[in-house]
Amino acid sequence: MNTQLAQLIKLPGQTGQITVEGFLPFKFSTIGDILSGAIPFIFAFAGLGLLLMIISAGFTLLTSAGDPKKLDMGKNKLTYALAGFLIIFAAYWITQLAGNIFGLDSILQVFK
Repeated sequence: MNTQLAQLIKLPGQTGQITVEGFLPFKFSTIGDILSGAIPFIFAFAGLGLLLMIISAGFTLLTSAGDPKKLDMGKNKLTYALAGFLIIFAAYWITQLAGNIFGLDSILQVFK
């Protein structure tokens, strides 16, 4: 079974397929290739952002010194960081589940 998940990039007046080469060792010829190459980096940056948000929330909570306004601000930061983590975690697993259900091996290979 041959599955194509994205259209080829075609420019007006071009008679073939173009390949975009960046500073990374990837060659992107379709939009699907671009997204497949970007997803691991997006998840890595999201994890780094989560870590920084949790550290920031903990610092705010520790330095609140009993100030209710600052304490609420720290709690809100922590709540938003954990909600963001749940959204990212759910997006990863829903994508994996959809790939397994529909038999899309190309989706499953993106995260390996």
